[in-house]
Amino acid sequence: MVGAAFADAHIIRPAVMFGPDDAFVTTILKLLRRLPIYPMFGRGLMSLQPAYVEDVAEATVRTIQRAETRPTIFECGGPRVYSYKELVGIVARQADLAPILVPIPFAVWHALAWASEILPEPLLTRNQVELMQIDTVSSPEMPGFVELGISPYSVEAILQEMLSKRG
Repeated sequence: MVGAAFADAHIIRPAVMFGPDDAFVTTILKLLRRLPIYPMFGRGLMSLQPAYVEDVAEATVRTIQRAETRPTIFECGGPRVYSYKELVGIVARQADLAPILVPIPFAVWHALAWASEILPEPLLTRNQVELMQIDTVSSPEMPGFVELGISPYSVEAILQEMLSKRG
């Protein structure tokens, strides 16, 4: 653990991050555009609180600039908690798409990831599947964006920007 190795470290724990050319929202968008039937991780019930990458970068800068010497852990989650299914639906609607969302059991995802890991550049890893089985939200008891004076951007606001730049 970083805290044990570096007792005076400030730690930033971001939720899943998103932004232009990311591996999260951009990937969902690409798949939604290509597939009329979208395979979801499980039933899509896991909770996500995506954080905009530039907000996390700003949190990092502000943490470094703080005069405070007491080590602090900041959990940085975006302004809203979504279920995975809800997030996929929002991305689809903003991109003017109407896919059929199909739940795929995690056992199938694990098997696909295992097979994919044989490839030189796996499309999916078992670690990614495991991460999609747990909620990734910040704890309300932990300091985060608010304590750093940051009002984080929502997925919807940045997604509109990403879609308008695409043309």
